[in-house]
Amino acid sequence: MLRRALLGLVALVPLALARPVLAAEAPSEIKIGHLHAGSGPYASISMPVYLGLKLWVDQTNASGGAFVKAFNKKIPLKLISYDDQSSTATAATLYNQLITQDKVDLLVADSGSVLTSVAVPIAREHKQFLFDPTGTGATFFQNNPYIALLADPVSTIWPKYIADFLKDDGVKAGIKKVALLYSTNDFTGTQATALRGFLKTPDSGLEIVYDQGVPTNTSSYTVLINNIAAADPDAVIALGYTGNDIAFLRNLQDSGNKFRFLFAIYPGIETDELVKNVGPQGLDGVFTYVTSAAIAYKPEVGPTEAEFRKMFEKANAGSGVAYGFNAIAGYTTALVLQETLAHADSLSQADLRKAVFGLSGKLKTLDGTFELDEHGAQIGEITPLGQVHPEGKGVKITVVYPHDLATGKPVFGKP
Repeated sequence: MLRRALLGLVALVPLALARPVLAAEAPSEIKIGHLHAGSGPYASISMPVYLGLKLWVDQTNASGGAFVKAFNKKIPLKLISYDDQSSTATAATLYNQLITQDKVDLLVADSGSVLTSVAVPIAREHKQFLFDPTGTGATFFQNNPYIALLADPVSTIWPKYIADFLKDDGVKAGIKKVALLYSTNDFTGTQATALRGFLKTPDSGLEIVYDQGVPTNTSSYTVLINNIAAADPDAVIALGYTGNDIAFLRNLQDSGNKFRFLFAIYPGIETDELVKNVGPQGLDGVFTYVTSAAIAYKPEVGPTEAEFRKMFEKANAGSGVAYGFNAIAGYTTALVLQETLAHADSLSQADLRKAVFGLSGKLKTLDGTFELDEHGAQIGEITPLGQVHPEGKGVKITVVYPHDLATGKPVFGKP
């Protein structure tokens, strides 16, 4: 009898051990760690990303949580998002806190390359996979298996259409001399380097007559504009963040200088913010990137851009945060998180990475086709070249290049 009793106890041991292990493996919530800039120079690009991500978390929890393949069930989400106040020093401290103290399951960087730049080495040191919404600096993806860019292409790709357009349509229209002004950060500095390489090919027909980098916190461009004008360029390419573009375009209006081709980044990315601060006439004729805020993609996962805009504006009415591409970027990031959880074999960082890369070329959202290169840099979700024109109290953006995507003809300024 004693022997049978002992055998019975032994038989129960695996079951007794199995039940608590399984219970421990299925967490009560999935913790998403994130930073946002509630103030400072990067708030205008950071807050829309945060609110787009938060909207998805709220929607998902309202339906019972996100489906997690590893546990074959829906699990509620907990968004832990700290305010870094646009400070890289504060951001570094908070990224460490999310990893070491909050022990988040998924780590999402703040918006833009400046505030992402401090997350990259911290995440790599802790072997924590970094879900990068819009930090496009090319160096982030060098010898780094712990990152993927989710919502817009790597910086080296962005300016290709500018260069191709100038070498094609621009040269035919008599454009020969180019001025390049850029803010010295990972986002625009990388673009300037790439653009310089694209334009300096022997067959380009173009000459760079002005090439100047300035600090990202530059707020007055009057002297710089006068120096550019003295170089007598046909085309001026200004690469900066939202605040840089607003200051540059305002100062340009005041100066009275005109150029045949003028490019700025954010009229096509945060259009409402630029219209509010520069005015439709100040944006008239400006060439810019065209994002998914102005292109109606047919998503296979999540809402269309028009549907999302209604959801975002309803959820954030009175917030003072302008709708634009970065809101889409935040929601796109959320959809990637959703699909990652739905495909990952476990919540280990290695399995999360495998799941993200497994989505490459297979995921289509309101932001276009999600596609990664082998290093985690985004090479899908392209940004064609467009031109801004006033329309009523606002503006419209016409795609002018590449030609197969064009919705209108470019209009160059008078020689």
